[in-house]
Amino acid sequence: MDKKMSIFLVDDHEMVRLGLKTYLMLDPEMTVMGEASGGHDAIKQIDDMENLPDLVLMDLKMPDLDGVETTRRLIESYPTLRIVMLTSFMEDDQVVAAIQAGATSYVLKTVSAEDLIYAIRGAMKGMPVMSGEVSQALTRGMRKQAAGSEDVGLTEREREVLLLIADGKSNKEISDELHISIKTVKTHVSNLLMKCELQDRTQLAVYAHRKGWVK
Repeated sequence: MDKKMSIFLVDDHEMVRLGLKTYLMLDPEMTVMGEASGGHDAIKQIDDMENLPDLVLMDLKMPDLDGVETTRRLIESYPTLRIVMLTSFMEDDQVVAAIQAGATSYVLKTVSAEDLIYAIRGAMKGMPVMSGEVSQALTRGMRKQAAGSEDVGLTEREREVLLLIADGKSNKEISDELHISIKTVKTHVSNLLMKCELQDRTQLAVYAHRKGWVK
């Protein structure tokens, strides 16, 4: 291969960086060109580099500047830089924030070594690589964000009921999932119909899909 893929590591745990570096350097097509223990240090080092790394493996939780904000700042300065978020955390809002900040992929630290290499190679091609559970977290997070930002007239519970209706859930299924009575579900459905000015739950489902809240 003419040029090795250059990777920069950002993680506040030294042993994690050492383990990643040791494994990645075993791949004849990859090289680790630098590492940082925090976001501010990573930005400074990359700003000072004559040649940018091809890809950054970015931790999410760091004490000085978290991975989302570090990613956002790096992408603003270097739009072509590929960043893969590598973390132990998978809250819906964190996955959404990382992708919106510019990360190509979101990978859990429990991933196998082979799958991490696959994610790195995919990111280099501009192809997002995520596990099924991460993809589901991203979808849930986007739904919540859309419902919260585009329909302020609905309560949080009404938004939850609406998204479940759009998923094809019956009143009984919604009752079981949200741990509320069927009577309460029916009340929420009635309120949704009134607020959205619609006639039935099918129209509610179509309404949510047209809004782009569900796929």
